[in-house]
Amino acid sequence: METRFCLIQNHPLFLKEGKSLLKWNGWGYKDSKFSINKDQHVEFTGERYRLSGSTMPLLREWMKKTVGISLEHKSPSQPEIPATSIPLPVKNEEFLADLRKTGISISDDCQDRLFRAHGHTLHEIFTLREGMFERIPDIVIWPENHDDVVKAVELAVKYNVVIIPFGGGTTVTSSLECPAFEKRMIVSLDTSQMNHILWVDEKNLTVRAECGIIGQDLERRLEERGYCTGHEPDSMEFSSLGGWVATRASGMKKNIYGNIEDLLVHVRFVTPRGVMEKSCQVPRMSSGPDIHHIILGSEGTMGVVTEVTLKIRPLPPCKKYGSIVFPSFENGVSCLREVAAQRCAPASIRLMDNEQFQFGAALKPESKSMLTNFMDGLKKFYITKLKGFDPNKLAVATLLFEGTKEEVAALEKRVYEIAAKFGGLPGGADNGERGYMLTFVIAYLRDLGFEYYIVAESFETSVPWDRCLDLCQNVKERLRRECKERRIQFPPYITCRVTQTYDAGACVYFYFGFNYRGISDPVHVYEEIESCARDEILANGGSISHHHGVGKIRKQWLKKTVGELGVGTMKALKAYIDPQNIFANNNLMMGNHSKL
Repeated sequence: METRFCLIQNHPLFLKEGKSLLKWNGWGYKDSKFSINKDQHVEFTGERYRLSGSTMPLLREWMKKTVGISLEHKSPSQPEIPATSIPLPVKNEEFLADLRKTGISISDDCQDRLFRAHGHTLHEIFTLREGMFERIPDIVIWPENHDDVVKAVELAVKYNVVIIPFGGGTTVTSSLECPAFEKRMIVSLDTSQMNHILWVDEKNLTVRAECGIIGQDLERRLEERGYCTGHEPDSMEFSSLGGWVATRASGMKKNIYGNIEDLLVHVRFVTPRGVMEKSCQVPRMSSGPDIHHIILGSEGTMGVVTEVTLKIRPLPPCKKYGSIVFPSFENGVSCLREVAAQRCAPASIRLMDNEQFQFGAALKPESKSMLTNFMDGLKKFYITKLKGFDPNKLAVATLLFEGTKEEVAALEKRVYEIAAKFGGLPGGADNGERGYMLTFVIAYLRDLGFEYYIVAESFETSVPWDRCLDLCQNVKERLRRECKERRIQFPPYITCRVTQTYDAGACVYFYFGFNYRGISDPVHVYEEIESCARDEILANGGSISHHHGVGKIRKQWLKKTVGELGVGTMKALKAYIDPQNIFANNNLMMGNHSKL
């Protein structure tokens, strides 16, 4: 059988010779990682990020103090899963014979199959490091356009074969895991070859692109023509356009550009019943329930997104970072609420609690400049001594302004005036830019934690403004209590930030991790505790997810969220669109094996 890698030139995830640039058992690029150097300090390798090539002299002590990391205790991990340990593929020879006739590239190579068998939940990455999945895709296929997808789905229906769409693989909801009970042949439909911009309409300010284009590629190619979508999720280096639609994604700059549902103009969606799409590409229609909202957030349960039309905007002529230091997290939340109420939010405004501020300070690279050290000392003296801010209570908001020079100046003035009413002080553009860019490297830190017996994960929610502070406080307390009851011997690391704001509420992002030395099944313990945190979130008026989606990891709360009638409606749609359960990834309580 032919083995095919992603050979498209300039594709960000693969080299020309077919070797992946990505880690097989961790986050991101192979050449980018946190590690302990010969001087026993933490450094970040590679050349891709602002932090690359830097040493962080404070981070090791922060890790020791915060989560009890000991450099003398290093956890084991397998260098690579051997082919003999990977499950043999289930074959449907009739399907394969007809598939070969289409010219679509196919691979049953064990590493190709394994790479597409998972996303990036704690459970999945831990399994890669120390075990093996019970079930993985049996083959991988690479359609090159919409018509190829139509052919593949038609053959899957004809021969009763399962399809699981694969985009960038960045999911954190276990949505790519193959159901262990599935006996039929499972095909991973990799969309990476469908990575072209089909057209840019400068009159109507729209772009049509194939589903497999990676976020950073889409923005780079549009930038060459003077445009952007403005959609910038934390995973934009690796996540795909089709994945954004299928998971109902959100980006860091949604205040100006909107979430994916606000940007969406048109979708082509290949289902077992045929192609679902609107007849025209207009800004709005009043034609009954919107079929786009059946596709948005469908998480690969009913079909494959193949082509997407999005709104675009001319590149903003001015971009400016900023930051605000608040005496407390409470002050910061009050400020963000007022900014939202006055409809003057910049492209991005994100508030870190004190624990995350301390973490950011520990990530600061070693400075070789006496002037830099002197200026940092002056800022710290001004904030803590002259203004009386307690370093153990203060919170920091990072800002990104985009627009014309006049728009940015006016918005800056309003935001800083509002901040002053809540005790906020300007913290400088460099801190704002550094905080914004750290978003792209924080995910790499979990892999270092794995090496020293730390399990950690992030989870998010949306919450009304009047419940925001209570939710943050109560979830943190619940996490600490659950850790104590399970006799976790080291203090857990628990922190949160407010990442997106709306008129009626905000998105809150939690980071939670602990040292599992002495615990035999750390992932199970972690999942138990996070499940309790999710119960606490719902009890405090929060949602099961703001933008990560449901997948398999949060489906137990779906009925409580949308009601039994809501779940029944979803199942009815699934039964009509996919009566054979071809798209049987078992996400969203959808499929023959889902239980109410």
